[in-house]
Amino acid sequence: MNGPGQHATRRLAIAAVVLLVVAVLGYAYASPYIVLDRLKRAADARDAETVNAYVDYPALRVSLKQQVTELLMRRIDAQKHGNPFAVIGAMIGAALIGPLVDAYATPDGVAAILNGMPPRGQPGERPPPVGPSGGTTGGEAEGTASTAPSASSAPSGPPTTQTPTAPATPQTPPEAQTAPPQPPQTTAGYRGLNEFVVTYQHGVGDTRYAAILRRDGLFSWKLSAVDLNG
Repeated sequence: MNGPGQHATRRLAIAAVVLLVVAVLGYAYASPYIVLDRLKRAADARDAETVNAYVDYPALRVSLKQQVTELLMRRIDAQKHGNPFAVIGAMIGAALIGPLVDAYATPDGVAAILNGMPPRGQPGERPPPVGPSGGTTGGEAEGTASTAPSASSAPSGPPTTQTPTAPATPQTPPEAQTAPPQPPQTTAGYRGLNEFVVTYQHGVGDTRYAAILRRDGLFSWKLSAVDLNG
């Protein structure tokens, strides 16, 4: 006969197995979110080794080539009855798809894609530089220092009559002129058991695009495609 101790041990073993299964399933469900966070942090920090571990570059190149080609074809169809120079520009862009794909299938390109700056199919396009915080880098405009003389340096002597002048037009503060672009709105979720999609949109009515991660084993995922059809 089984004693009380054996029953208690069996219940503990069953409970431990159940907890383990729940933990494994929970981690499996959360794994693409974890990978996405690691990938974006690594891309922003230019940690090429970590980025390379989470990107399927051959698949991403195929997807980029297909998506940019379709983007340019749609642009040509929309403009063929309008500005002929725009059509010529789109055709030139089509001829430069290879270099564009080469530029975006890199850690710099991955950083741009994950920060709301996908390829637009423009001639000579390259990924814009992305800083550690995820924003674009570049020089910031500096305000001009005031050169008005102080009261102590004003000339002495009797006051002279001056013609009144119209008040100066208020200037827009440099900070308002150089305000960085707002980060895109993102939504993420499963699109099937083995595909995880992150959708980016800068504002209502703005064109959307998506970065697509695909399962690579039980818990690992890799950035494998983009969808520019938004």
